[in-house]
Amino acid sequence: MKIASFNVNGIKARLHQLTAWLPEAQPDVVVLQEIKTVDEGFPSGIIEDLGWRVWTHGQKSWNGVAVLSRLPVEEVRRGLPGDDTDEQARWIEAVVMGDTHAVTVAGLYLPNGNPAPGPKYDYKLAWMERLRQRSAELLETEAPVVMLGDYNIIPEPRDAARPDAWVEDALFLPESRAAFRRIVNQGWTDAIRVTDPHATRGPFTFWDYQRQSWERDHGIRIDHLLLSPQAADLMRGAGIDRDQRAGEKPSDHVPVWVDLAA
Repeated sequence: MKIASFNVNGIKARLHQLTAWLPEAQPDVVVLQEIKTVDEGFPSGIIEDLGWRVWTHGQKSWNGVAVLSRLPVEEVRRGLPGDDTDEQARWIEAVVMGDTHAVTVAGLYLPNGNPAPGPKYDYKLAWMERLRQRSAELLETEAPVVMLGDYNIIPEPRDAARPDAWVEDALFLPESRAAFRRIVNQGWTDAIRVTDPHATRGPFTFWDYQRQSWERDHGIRIDHLLLSPQAADLMRGAGIDRDQRAGEKPSDHVPVWVDLAA
């Protein structure tokens, strides 16, 4: 079961890229972030014509997440628990039925948090605490779980080409990284990092549109795949489709994926 995450930065602007990537990469399940549309505005028909089922959790103009699956899905849950007043569409869960295992796929778009300090940063940290609580609950199921998406967190200096440029950014502040570690240290495996644990630079998943970031390879790694112990036991490989950033009118993120024996 190949499970991927892709922040498309606007589904309507990136539909050409998504529909070209899907048959090329051949994932079984995809979680999308920043679809930037209400549910009714998502081009479900076009995706379904390619052989996918679609579930969305949309929001007008901002945020929005979705699950695409070629495999049977038992249940879908929208919205991160812990705050009934939160109207931002940033979380979607699906139980996907593989050949040998049912895998819980949790897709997320974690708040950016800038400018920091400020209310947006407070919201980011509060959201991460809710995420920590939900991730602990998911681990308690003792099922294979993949929690993936745009975390808007640069975990370590090696996850940025120019770490000094990010020291005052909400993505790299010590408090942000500590909140991320509290989640990972519950028992999650960072699928991309374990494929090359001794890398001293990168790999990256995001390059800004400005300042020739792509051309200079001034990237950061903020799209992560966290695996429960049961999912980590099934891992056959993981990777980043870096070449997607070089296409025509691409997203500023690239897909990340993990392959499970499920």
